[in-house]
Amino acid sequence: MDDATAASIRRVLTENPPRRIDDSSQIPAAVMLLLYPKGDDYCVLLNKRTQLVEHHKGEISFPGGRMDNDDASLLDTALRETHEEMGVVPDDVRILGQVDDMPTNTNYLMSTFVGTIPSPYPFRPSGIEVAEILEAPVSKLRDPRSFKFEVRLVQGQPLESPEFNYLEHKVWGATARVLNNFLRMLDKVPDEEAPWRKSPPGA
Repeated sequence: MDDATAASIRRVLTENPPRRIDDSSQIPAAVMLLLYPKGDDYCVLLNKRTQLVEHHKGEISFPGGRMDNDDASLLDTALRETHEEMGVVPDDVRILGQVDDMPTNTNYLMSTFVGTIPSPYPFRPSGIEVAEILEAPVSKLRDPRSFKFEVRLVQGQPLESPEFNYLEHKVWGATARVLNNFLRMLDKVPDEEAPWRKSPPGA
C-alpha cells in the first residue's frame, strides 16, 4: 500500500475513533484486520479455522485471539497472534488505526487493529489453527450480491447482523460486524484517494 493511501485510511480512522467497551466480565482479545493491494484490487486477510481450535471451529475469522499475560498490550496480542496463525512478521505490519470493540457470543471482547503489509506476502499459516487462507477482495465484499443482514442471537438478544458470502464461505458473527464497520469507514475515503474503488466490479 502506498503512503498516500495509507495516510487516507489512517485519517478516516482517526477522525472516527473506535467505540471502546469497558466490561471486566468479558475476556480481552484482539484481532488484526489487514488490508493490502493484490492484483487490481485491495484484499482483506481472513482465514478459515480448523476443527482443532477450541472455539469457532470451521468459522471464518481475522487472525487474532485471547490476550496472554505476557502481552504488553492488545496490539501486542494482535501482532503475536497474526504471527502465530499466519506467519506475518510483526515488523512487516504498518498499523493504520482501530475500529469499534466487538463482543462475541463466546464472551470475548474483541479489539480490532487495522494494518497493512507488503504484497505479495509469503504467508506461513499454522496447520493447527488455519485450514485455509482467504484474501477477500474489497470489490467482492462491497458487491450487494455478496452481502445481506440476518437476525441472530448475540449475548441472548436478537440482533440484525451482517453476513458476507465469499466463494463458498460465509462470514458472520463478530467478524462480519467488524468487517461491515470497516467497509463503512472505507466509504468515507474520497474517491480520488480510494484505489479499491477503481477496480472493475467483477475483478
